[in-house]
Amino acid sequence: MKSFANISDIRRERWAKPQLTWGLVPTMGYLHEGHLSLVRHARRENDRVGVSIFVNPTQFNNPQDLEVYPRDLDRDLALLEKEGVDLVWTPTPEIVYPDGFQTYVEVEKVIQYLEGPTRPGHFRGVTTVVMKLFNVFQPQRAYFGQKDAQQVVVIKRMVKDLNLNLEVVVCPLVREEGGLAMSSRNVNLKPEARQQALCLSQALSAAKTAFFAGERDANKLRQIMLDIIDATPLAQAHYVSVAHPETLQELAQVDEHALLSMAVFVDGIRLIDNMVV
Repeated sequence: MKSFANISDIRRERWAKPQLTWGLVPTMGYLHEGHLSLVRHARRENDRVGVSIFVNPTQFNNPQDLEVYPRDLDRDLALLEKEGVDLVWTPTPEIVYPDGFQTYVEVEKVIQYLEGPTRPGHFRGVTTVVMKLFNVFQPQRAYFGQKDAQQVVVIKRMVKDLNLNLEVVVCPLVREEGGLAMSSRNVNLKPEARQQALCLSQALSAAKTAFFAGERDANKLRQIMLDIIDATPLAQAHYVSVAHPETLQELAQVDEHALLSMAVFVDGIRLIDNMVV
């Protein structure tokens, strides 16, 4: 495995054998089993696997959140080498956003829902850095987790609208034992908060059960989720949603498929989770 900060080094290695196919797994580091499942998926489908590790400052609305985001590059590199990754890009902010940087990529409609209203500029930061990752690696496939459901929708929209020559591969959400969705932020949860954080998956499961029992009123499904979160002492709902899985617009009635999702503060730590029904 080779690891570089500079773009020229990444491009040299990526194009050393142009005939080989590449899969890219973009990450912000502090890797967990969810990230590694993406790497394994990429390993099965490509000749070479590239990974980026970059805590992207332009997608953080809260400077304190950026400051406390967990980092452990040595640990991450050891995990990636064990998984047979070929190439890792570990740039600094100055490399990604050099002096005078002023060009951004912005998807419009699907960022207006869920995370968008309370995190202005977040998805502009995501799409801009992902576009840069695509340009640096030029992979045939890029791998993202379903946990970040809105991010997946936004990136797929960008790829389609800009005619990018790659496939976006969406992989299943990975959960800890007990049901908590894996996240780098979970490390910040104290034991009691980690236990109470299970209310997210429990709320989703309750709404899913109601859906398969015949409930199609989206407001009732939202209330089922909200009641479980409200009954959890350390949890405070930021939002609960029953939305169209592609447009992300809130539904009044679920006719076919729906994306159940939520953002919840658990002891001050903001967690997200989702489920498609």
